[in-house]
Amino acid sequence: MIVINLKWALTRFLFLLEVSFITRKNQNEDLVNEAIRFREVLVIGQNGEQLGVMMRREALEKAYELELDLLCVAPNAQPPVCKILDYGKYRFEAQKKAKEAKKNQHVTEVKPMRLSPVIDTHDFETKVKQASKWLNDGMKVKVDMRFRGRLITRQEVGLKIMNDFTAALSEIANVEKKPSLEGNIMSCVLGPKKK
Repeated sequence: MIVINLKWALTRFLFLLEVSFITRKNQNEDLVNEAIRFREVLVIGQNGEQLGVMMRREALEKAYELELDLLCVAPNAQPPVCKILDYGKYRFEAQKKAKEAKKNQHVTEVKPMRLSPVIDTHDFETKVKQASKWLNDGMKVKVDMRFRGRLITRQEVGLKIMNDFTAALSEIANVEKKPSLEGNIMSCVLGPKKK
């Protein structure tokens, strides 16, 4: 009796595991041909004309007659909408569009730069030169200034240096985030001016 219950429990567990794997696998995929499980579907022909509401089997037969596939394009509609098309060509076009969109996407890089409230003139000029190089290359610059120890009481000195830094780069940069203090770090963000 215990052996039978154990065998039943094991087969039930394997069945549920297989079902969860199949549903997880199919969540990212399109509903095509036999994977469509709706009883009735609204069918759109290959040229965009509506063929009306049909039973799933009829719609599949219609697609197979034309040697094409049936793709569910709106599974949440009432009734679900399916289109007759060449699925291989459809997937190829979708991948091509995604690749093109990714190629045309422009990611702006944000470069970090750290200043000190007690920075020397030459170091300041070097930092301005490096930031201007990054801004001319189209990158944004995030400027941080950390106040250590008793320097936190001299925030006005740090703010003056930060304002001098933004003023030195004002011809080629816009201040996207004004200098603000968060904890013991004052930061601002500079972006390149549009050409």
